[in-house]
Amino acid sequence: MSGGVKPKQTHTWYENRTKCTNKLLMQHWDNKYFDEHRDKVHSASKVIDNGPPRTYMHLHLKLKKMQLEEERLATVERDNRILLEKMSFIMRSTPRVDNRNKYTHNSLNGTKRDRELLRVTHENQEVLRRITAKPPEYSRQKDAQDWEENKATMERIAKYPKDWLESARHATSKQRGQKVSSSRLTPREEENENVTTQLHSRHSSAQSERPPSGERAESRQEISLPAIE
Repeated sequence: MSGGVKPKQTHTWYENRTKCTNKLLMQHWDNKYFDEHRDKVHSASKVIDNGPPRTYMHLHLKLKKMQLEEERLATVERDNRILLEKMSFIMRSTPRVDNRNKYTHNSLNGTKRDRELLRVTHENQEVLRRITAKPPEYSRQKDAQDWEENKATMERIAKYPKDWLESARHATSKQRGQKVSSSRLTPREEENENVTTQLHSRHSSAQSERPPSGERAESRQEISLPAIE
């Protein structure tokens, strides 16, 4: 047989396992018993229930909870509406409650406290009058005049001019820009030598402008000039 087509079943292909006189009837009876067996197998009930559990609507859809929630929202809505009506009525109408406090505090000790406050005020005013009427012990103009005299005296008795240090530094900064060559002195020694020379020249000019030695308070010893760094 070709084409995969099943041949028509007849009694010739039936193989009986028991002894029988008619194979055709035996085949018919065996097929009937087999069909009854298959029907019993399909209609047999399950011993183990492996299906999904039953769904109960009152567990998923909680009607009581929904009812309580709706009642709560209705109560809130009603209270809000009542409150809004009261507020609108208050805004439209004139006030009916006088909330102005016209009560004056009466104290049994108020008169005494007023007298004490008046006394303290008079004492403070008297102290202020005495302070402002007192002439000052120190004169600002006199102090300024004394300071000017002291500065003039210090300039007269000074060994060096007033601005000698600033002038020396200015001259040193100028000399640094120039190229000075020397075979015996280092640059630092040359700088100190130049500053010393300028200070000596300024000192000699200041000596010529000083008053006579009789007007000086005391003689001063010779001071060595410091090196400017």
